Amino acid sequence: MSPVTHIDLHAGRLDLAQLRRVHEGPVRLALAADDCARISAASALVERIVSRGEAVYGINTGFGLLAQTRIADDQLELLQRNLLLSHAAGVGENLPDGIVRLILVLKINALARGHSGTSRQLVDALLALVNHDVYPLIPAQGSVGASGDLAPLAHMSLPLLGLGEVRVGGRVLPAAEGLRIAGLAPLRLRAKEGLALINGTQVSTAIALAALFGLESMFAAAVVAGAMSVDALKGSDAPFDARIHAARGQPGQIAVAECYRRLTAGSAIRASHVHCSRVQDPYSFRCQPQVMGACLDLIEQSARTLETEANAVTDNPLLFLDGGEALSGGNFHAEPVAFAADTLALAAAEIGSLSERRLAVLVDPKMSGLPPFLVEQSGVNSGFMIAQVTAAALVAENKATAAPCSVDSIPTSANQEDHVSMATHAARRLLRMLDNGAAVIGIELLAAAQGIDFHRPARSSQPIEEAHGQLREKVPFYAADRYLAPDIRAAQDWVRSGRFLAFTGTLLPSARRA
Repeated sequence: MSPVTHIDLHAGRLDLAQLRRVHEGPVRLALAADDCARISAASALVERIVSRGEAVYGINTGFGLLAQTRIADDQLELLQRNLLLSHAAGVGENLPDGIVRLILVLKINALARGHSGTSRQLVDALLALVNHDVYPLIPAQGSVGASGDLAPLAHMSLPLLGLGEVRVGGRVLPAAEGLRIAGLAPLRLRAKEGLALINGTQVSTAIALAALFGLESMFAAAVVAGAMSVDALKGSDAPFDARIHAARGQPGQIAVAECYRRLTAGSAIRASHVHCSRVQDPYSFRCQPQVMGACLDLIEQSARTLETEANAVTDNPLLFLDGGEALSGGNFHAEPVAFAADTLALAAAEIGSLSERRLAVLVDPKMSGLPPFLVEQSGVNSGFMIAQVTAAALVAENKATAAPCSVDSIPTSANQEDHVSMATHAARRLLRMLDNGAAVIGIELLAAAQGIDFHRPARSSQPIEEAHGQLREKVPFYAADRYLAPDIRAAQDWVRSGRFLAFTGTLLPSARRA
């Protein structure tokens, strides 16, 4: 079981390192006193608006195309309840606990900013779900990423009413049982509370954050795999020279080149062929800092967007205490998240593509000088022949999946919501791309380790030998053909585990925010 992380939440100030910990395992949250005061003040403003009889969207009117319909005060609770019931229309597989936990924390963080008008009781109930590891079942499909992630957030919210289902310790339970575990009774929603719950970008943002963290793990593994492949090829480390990258000036490229220099420094394999006749290595080896550095720059850009969105208030209308106003706007439109997700998709596709090209070189004896398909007695043994085919298939799939989602829009709600972001499935498709990419890089790691073994007794650098040794604890040398799929799964799981982040230090955004 993952260790529990304690976070003193100050609304609007969550950083990427904290968000990564929320995704990785259980958390215990405590709200700051000033956040609690803002929540109470905004809730009191809603009560004053209702008592004055003003018609304010979302507080005492219908929704969407029905915004002009005034709702009587004695029907406001029913209005909010019906909103959750009717909008809980999602389909598909349920989101995993780590993403649901992120969604809950992001929603608490937004409501605690004091612009949403919900009661302390409601925010405390969400805190209780998080602090007791009670996670609503949220179907993954059904949001177009505008007017908020309406359907999935309705599913998040229904258990507060004692409806729907939750997951506790991996078991699916009726919501009423989940509330009992969290020490709660079903809530009666007040004016605006249902709308504040389902309006917002927390689902698309949470999925995109989960993908960002997965991509960071994949990036780190790809850098280590690429460095190991350089020694497996007996390639040159000259392309990592700092002067080359300073001359161009791209920040990601400079940072990644420094990482490759550190990973390859002191390699006896490299020293053994310094004066060989090869002039240049293929681009997939030589241009790693240029390609991976460009990917790092994209990851950095997306990380900034998602960190900002994780701390944003994205429901509607918003309350402003200083003027006592409720203003309708459109912060629920998830275009920033959609762009960030599409950007991460480009990086994910390229990282895998570069890895597969290095793998293709290593299995080709004409290019690598290693035994054909990295196995002795090739012919009777096929070695890594079909493993490379698998990698090529996964890279092709990722290339097709990387096509942008944000350029699509289908009007909804009788054309009231006439432009939408498609952010939620833009983020969701990244998870499949990361699974594919982790398998590709896992296969390269297996191949690179095989190449290192063929150069014995010469040894690589200390970091590469450390990574090689960890891999060999899981997967032995491939001396003759054997059932290869379990080896690939083990390497894929290793890539996804995040353990390679220890080799890249503060290269990636969430590591620098720690």
